[in-house]
Amino acid sequence: MNESTKIIREDRCPGTTYTDMLEADTRTPPDYLFEETVAEMPTDPLPIAPYISEEFAALEREKMWPNVWLFAAREDEMPETGDTVVYDLNEKSFLLVRQKDGSVKAFYNVCLHRGRKLRTKAGNTTQLICPFHGFAWKNDGSLKDIPCSWDFTHLDDKDMSLPEVRVELWQGFVMITENADLPDFKTWLGPAASHYEKYDFENRYTGMWVAKRIDANWKATAEAFMEAWHSVTTHPQLLPFLGDANTRYDHIGDHFNRAITPSGVLSPHLKGKDQQYVLDKMNEFSGGSDGETNRRFAAGSMDESLDPDDPMLARKVLAEASRKGFTEQYGRDYSEASDTELLDNFTYNIFPNFSPWIGYLPTLVYRWLPGDTPDWCVMEIRLLFPVKEGEERPRAVERTYIPDDEPFAWANDKMGEQLANVFDQDMANLPFVQEGMKSSANGVMELGAYQDSRVRHFQTTLMKYIDGELPAKS
Repeated sequence: MNESTKIIREDRCPGTTYTDMLEADTRTPPDYLFEETVAEMPTDPLPIAPYISEEFAALEREKMWPNVWLFAAREDEMPETGDTVVYDLNEKSFLLVRQKDGSVKAFYNVCLHRGRKLRTKAGNTTQLICPFHGFAWKNDGSLKDIPCSWDFTHLDDKDMSLPEVRVELWQGFVMITENADLPDFKTWLGPAASHYEKYDFENRYTGMWVAKRIDANWKATAEAFMEAWHSVTTHPQLLPFLGDANTRYDHIGDHFNRAITPSGVLSPHLKGKDQQYVLDKMNEFSGGSDGETNRRFAAGSMDESLDPDDPMLARKVLAEASRKGFTEQYGRDYSEASDTELLDNFTYNIFPNFSPWIGYLPTLVYRWLPGDTPDWCVMEIRLLFPVKEGEERPRAVERTYIPDDEPFAWANDKMGEQLANVFDQDMANLPFVQEGMKSSANGVMELGAYQDSRVRHFQTTLMKYIDGELPAKS
């Protein structure tokens, strides 16, 4: 490790750091996990208006959303020629179509005759035909047929192909943008794009996918997952095995930031507990009804030959259990996988509304979709599972939309009881965040310098779009 990347500052939780845990790993973690990148930002309060103002939402729709790369679909949602996905964002709709050569094209989901949506749901098709009057296009977007063509001879010399938006396939994600002048996605994202390369995301599949309306602004909802220090109040059941205050926060470029929250260690907020306690509590959380969505493997009692005073002992035991468990489950060799890549929570955020985690374990992916007012959004949660050695990648499961009047627990059979409970704890706060912001006397929020730094970084980038600094002009 390059020692210059190890930052020692007063505005960090006293005691063991995530970097200390990396240095105690039983394997060698990748360099990009050692790299601490903290952007210098002011500590001024943030305004509340962007969360509650329709005028600001209109600026986002005009200046930000058309000028960024967006996660529109996973390739496993559309593996076959002719498979389609409808991606709706704000007032716009996009139609993704798998081509004969395996590529994906994306069109504005609009009939060029009278403006009806061509499709309203995913499915396989041999042509794109408007249900209103029957105008038809081939799957490559070229015009196929105009009913009563004698009445449209004025279009004979006009290009009637469906207008396209740019598409790039990255790690199994289908990324789109309306801006023809943006750099390619990996360049736009920056160095963090390489962090995904060793985990075979292209061949993972969507094994769990739920969505739910949240009565809070999309930014407020996304920002609830940009820091871990709310765990001490919101998720107390996690403290026996989650290093909440040990979390590392990094900012790399304009479009990426991350939080790395270690697992298998006692929270700094708890004292007087031994390593067996940590092990037992994490085993309780990882087992039981969450078996189908298990992201880690339980481990039994610790070998008496091990040092009971080693503060990383439970972590090492749990990592070894995961190496064995994942090898049995997926038929792949995890013997050189580091403890951190098997255990920890890598909450990676790609601006503006996309959070694909990394690591060897089944990987969480979040997406936040704004509502038609600033006061609500839809949050989607996926788990991407590795494909078993020698097997073909399965098709993605269909999205389960949780009824608006039901909690995430309604989908316990899809998510697992423990995971659903964590999200319900988060969502119990968010409607009251939205309501509370409207009651603010001074119209601002005071953020922490470090633990809230990802929120500030995200808002800094957003304002660069609103103010016209981004996208960069060539």
